[in-house]
Amino acid sequence: MTACALAIVGVLILIVYELLSRSGLSWHAFGFKFLASSEWDPVSEKFGALPFIYGTLVSSLVALVIAVPLSVGVAVFTTEMCPKAFRGPLSFFVELLAAIPSVIYGLWAMFVLVPLLSTKVEPFLGKTLGWTGLFTGAPYGIGMLAAGIILAIMIIPIISSITREVLLVVPQQQREGVLALGATRWEMIRVGVLRNARAGILGGIILGLGRAMGETMAVTMVIGNRPEIAKSLFAPGYTMASVLANEFSEATGDTYLSALIEIGLALFLVTIVVNALARLLVWSVTRGQPAKGTA
Repeated sequence: MTACALAIVGVLILIVYELLSRSGLSWHAFGFKFLASSEWDPVSEKFGALPFIYGTLVSSLVALVIAVPLSVGVAVFTTEMCPKAFRGPLSFFVELLAAIPSVIYGLWAMFVLVPLLSTKVEPFLGKTLGWTGLFTGAPYGIGMLAAGIILAIMIIPIISSITREVLLVVPQQQREGVLALGATRWEMIRVGVLRNARAGILGGIILGLGRAMGETMAVTMVIGNRPEIAKSLFAPGYTMASVLANEFSEATGDTYLSALIEIGLALFLVTIVVNALARLLVWSVTRGQPAKGTA
């Protein structure tokens, strides 16, 4: 059993070692400028990861803006408001979203989401909110907005399940006490439940952020795959995971390959930190307690 546990740690160490050793050439050639440069020209061997970092952050933030209200709303409904007969089926269908392969989400986005965005949503956003600068340009449907929406759908099960678990460990006596003081049902949920579970909910959100930042196939199919930094969400972009999926097999030069591996190292480290922070926040609320009131 000890060997099994150590094997997991060993695999993690080997991954980090391989990424560090294979990205050494890029580190020596570009240093920290690699993370701040926006030029990506494999022909002249000039590489900068800033467009990919920007695309990863923007698409993930758009996903959180859409997914967090939906996820928290679903979790609150299933734990506090839903009839007992429907709690199980509703939770099952929400968690079923997590079992759908990424490429299926990508195909659905290409044939359903992208046409809907290009003909209905983006023209409307351009007319009403174009003054913000976030919704300008040609409404092609493929771009940061499409990537953010598909990521939001993919992380809803994660945030919702974590939030539901955290809400279930809030003591029932606390709910009854708030109601006994004359609070309405919504005031009980807002003050007695959500406020005390906010650290765990934040942990679930950060865990969803980690999933969104590392998602590859679905994002690659709809983001446009262009290494540029644009303010508009209609513009195409690139993420760290997408550039690895698209260009790793085409990397011929040693510097080119090393630069891609360095992007993978940056993505790996960011994902590890984000997931560790999320687990810590969730643990600060649950303290390892089993979920209560799941019936």
